Amino acid sequence: MAAHEDRDPGYDDWFDEPEPPTETQGGANRGVHEDTEEVWVLPEEEGSGSSGHREIVVAGRTLTMTQLVIIAASLLAIFFAILAAAGVFNGAKATAPPVTQPTALPPTTQASTPTNTTPTTQAPAQTLKPGDTGSQVKDLQRSLTALGFPVKVDGDYGPATQTAVEQFQASKNLDADGIVGPKTLAELQQALSG
Repeated sequence: MAAHEDRDPGYDDWFDEPEPPTETQGGANRGVHEDTEEVWVLPEEEGSGSSGHREIVVAGRTLTMTQLVIIAASLLAIFFAILAAAGVFNGAKATAPPVTQPTALPPTTQASTPTNTTPTTQAPAQTLKPGDTGSQVKDLQRSLTALGFPVKVDGDYGPATQTAVEQFQASKNLDADGIVGPKTLAELQQALSG
């Protein structure tokens, strides 16, 4: 037991080899608790104002640094939860509303221009039928569009042009066969001229 007295009082002998029994301890008494008083002494901190024991007074309460760190982490977690609920972290970019520029209408001026009595769109000069192509078909398509029967001007007398011709023929009480014959051609020229 003399070895224990030489050691620092804060020395931890947990992992040391057990001491052999003394002569006062018999085999029958081995392992029996003796009525010796054990004193546990923790090493004292050097300086009373060490960083582990800082205390801060907030609203009349004394809080340790550990408590302050827990409160700060909790507040950060709540803050990020609110941001996540608001959709800040969803990754989708919000689309900006379309920007519309105010348009000011230019002032209108009255200009005296001679009236043109010739039609701006000419009717085809020949009869046409589905399957025809060329400039005469383009003239037909422009004429139909000008008269309110819109069709793509591509020079191909296809199904869309045939349907527009049939609609024009029906509006003029002609036989709606989709072929631009002499009667349909005359009605086109008359409708375009006035």
